[in-house]
Amino acid sequence: MKKPELLAPAGNLEKLRIAIHYGADAVYLGGKSFGLRSHADNFTIDELAEAVGYAHNRQVKVYLTVNAYPDNADLPALGAYLQETADIPFDACIAADPGVIELIREITPERAIHLSTQANTTNWLSALFWQKQGIRRINLAREMSLDGIREVRERVETELEIFVHGAMCISYSGRCLLSGVMAGRHANRGECAHPCRWSYSLVEETRPGEYFPVMEDGTGTFIFNSKDLCLLEYLPELAGSGIDSLKIEGRMKGIHYIASVVRVYREALDSLFDDPANYRCKPEWLEELGKISHRGYTTGFFLAPPQDLDREYHSRYTRSHDVVGIVEGAPADGTTLIEARNRLETGDELEFISRGMVNNRHLLTEMTDENGAPLKVAHPNKRVKFRVSFNTEKFDLIRREKTQD
Repeated sequence: MKKPELLAPAGNLEKLRIAIHYGADAVYLGGKSFGLRSHADNFTIDELAEAVGYAHNRQVKVYLTVNAYPDNADLPALGAYLQETADIPFDACIAADPGVIELIREITPERAIHLSTQANTTNWLSALFWQKQGIRRINLAREMSLDGIREVRERVETELEIFVHGAMCISYSGRCLLSGVMAGRHANRGECAHPCRWSYSLVEETRPGEYFPVMEDGTGTFIFNSKDLCLLEYLPELAGSGIDSLKIEGRMKGIHYIASVVRVYREALDSLFDDPANYRCKPEWLEELGKISHRGYTTGFFLAPPQDLDREYHSRYTRSHDVVGIVEGAPADGTTLIEARNRLETGDELEFISRGMVNNRHLLTEMTDENGAPLKVAHPNKRVKFRVSFNTEKFDLIRREKTQD
């Protein structure tokens, strides 16, 4: 088996650094335009250059998303944007629209192009077509099964990539008009308002104003709501299928999600290839994925067409832990320097999450500000110091279990 690349999302510079810290082989990111996540922080031109330099210094690849479907009026701005980014040494551009692909080749002919899942490649004949167009890598549609993926691999030589973890919209490969019709925000231009996550009721046309609930719980009715994708338990099958890259969804997700998902899949991939014969999916990996914000998990179309249980009718996101801080360094006085990301208070039971699935617990009995003045409480963005009995690294996250209401 060939070890697949682990490809992580990077919605901003901090998330890029977190993804790399926890073991991503490559990251994908977008500029301020044309990247299908217009509500993520995204990157300025200068930040794109900084991100590529930071990643390449750590032997991590960077792919630029240009996978929106532009209108005629967008083409001059798209050309200008591609000119602005032409000198930044991205390892590839991710695109879906044939016109965008043509423009990328005209402006940066040396640039590799990866085909976005937005192109909806669901069969080997389509994959072969794109291979003939010189596409370096194809992200196969989420609608494909394991058997379908294997058949594509048998018939094409170009690199293949699939999503293995993260949110899925009601139209799995993203060709959805709900947001554009209902909110005037077009999903295929990076502006999705996620109406599939809204709460709905039933109205009978002769009884306006009378709303009848549809399978409702205390937080609403979510009749379009898909569970999140998780293929962690099927890494041996994925690797055996010849997939070249395993992609994690989530450029708009927080640093806790990035850290936990990347470190779990990193540990699992390394364990699989270190000792394939004795590999097993460890319960603690699945437990870790349950601590982050998610909607329950499904395998989507990977094993068989989704059933009723693959849709999440009864709840919004769930998570058991909150990030409360991030390690910034180790001052000479032997303390650990922390930037608070949530309220910290003496008496808190904290968990440090490090690379390699290393978790360390710490009861916060005392802390000081940067100048050594004692503190009982620290608010978000406050830098604090305290001593721990274990080693930490810059970018390690600190979390706390959520209290029950």
